[in-house]
Parts: sequence; structure tokens; C-alpha cells
Amino acid sequence: MIDIGVNLTSSQFKNDVNQVIEDAVNSGVSTMIVTGTNIEKSRQALQLCTQYPDSLYSTAGIHPHDASSYTEESVSQLSTLLNESHALAIGECGLDFNRNYSTPVEQLSCFEVQLELAVELQMPVFLHQREAHADFLRLIKKYRSGLVGAVAHCFTGGQGELESYLEEDLYIGITGWLCDERRGKALNDCVHLIPENRVLVETDAPYLFPRSLKLPKKQRKRNEPQYLPHIIQTLAERMSINELVLAQLTITNAQRFFRI
Repeated sequence: MIDIGVNLTSSQFKNDVNQVIEDAVNSGVSTMIVTGTNIEKSRQALQLCTQYPDSLYSTAGIHPHDASSYTEESVSQLSTLLNESHALAIGECGLDFNRNYSTPVEQLSCFEVQLELAVELQMPVFLHQREAHADFLRLIKKYRSGLVGAVAHCFTGGQGELESYLEEDLYIGITGWLCDERRGKALNDCVHLIPENRVLVETDAPYLFPRSLKLPKKQRKRNEPQYLPHIIQTLAERMSINELVLAQLTITNAQRFFRI
């Protein structure tokens, strides 16, 4: 299995990242894409890849929360990072008008610069969107013809948003949000509409622990990539697909998207 979004540079993993990776591999998650969220975190993600070259790849980008950190040097810094063999996509980038840790103006500018870079380098983009659908979709439409690929990472929306992304030929990343009976109803109601060649899976660890996974409470402090099989099992039920078939589909889709 391939987990397309893991935040292994999070401080929550600082004491046992080696064990987390080992547990994931032992659970059948042979490949993990480590998410870069700013210049420094993207560097750290690549450094981790050098320690586990057979299991890890990474992205490099500036998350909307960190858009205020963008400077004139950021593009050249990202380009250098993306030239490394284990860096497969630009991101996590996009818009987040829910928390606005960076202003909307800063986010829009930083996002557009990264879309332009993706077109220039012909690399796929790893996308984030929260409460910014209209502006997000506008920019995707503006650059879509030049993008080699795009995935709506950690998709949590409903049918309307899903259909608008599929119209732009985006891949859809499904997380443990699907396993949350409190917040995941809209997603559960529409995942069956995702084409088999556009579905990807991820944990977004250490975030979004899949609530329907029953573990002792002491083990539920954080999400880990070893729990990806539970997300695939849940998604297979919602899509009315055999679990093993879906697992292979998501592997094939991830290999195609990230070109690995």
C-alpha cells in the first residue's frame, strides 16, 4: 500500500519515527510520501527520505498556513529541493480560509506562485483546500491545462465539491475522515462517485485518527501510517469494491500520479 500523505516531520514523531516507519512497513504500507509544508519542513522531509530510500518519498512546498513565510528566495529554494530524486510533487499548497494563519492575500499569492512553478517544472501538485472552494477552483481552472497532475489531498467535502474537482481531472485523496461518524457523513455519501482511476489513500498522520478503528485508548493519541489498511477497508465498503482490489488500484494510481 502507498500512503500519499504522512507528516513524519511532525514533533509528535520526534522520539520514535523509526518505529513508526517500521510498524507501517510491517502493516503492508511499503511506501509513504512525507509531506513538506514549508521550506524547512520540506528539507527535513527529504533528509528523512535519505535515511529510508526504499520506503519514503516526499513533497516540497509551502502550506497556506505558512504562506506568510514566502519570500523572493522561496521559488529558487523550492526548485532546488524539487530537483532531488525523492521529491515527487509540489505541495502541500493551496488555500485555507478557515484559520487564516496567513492572510487570504498572502495565501492566494503563494498558491499561484507554486502552481506556476508546477507548470514550469512539469511536476504534480499536492493540494490543500479548506473553506476556500471558489478561489481554489478558480486558480485550478486557470492553470489546469499546464499541470501534469493534481490531487485534492485530504478531501472532506460533499458531492458538489467532489464533482467540481473530478471535472478538472483531479485525483482525490481519502483519509480517516471517512471513518468519522460525526463529521464524515457528506464524504461517506459521495465517495462511491470517485472513478477507480482517480482514488488515492492517505492517513495525514499524526492527524485524523480513524475513529472507527478500535484500539486501546492509550494507543489513540495520534494517527500513524500503519492504520492505512483500515481506511482502505472502510473505503472499499463505501465504494462496493473488494478490499484487495481497491488496495491495488490505489497503488497503481499513486505510482501513476507520482511517477514512481
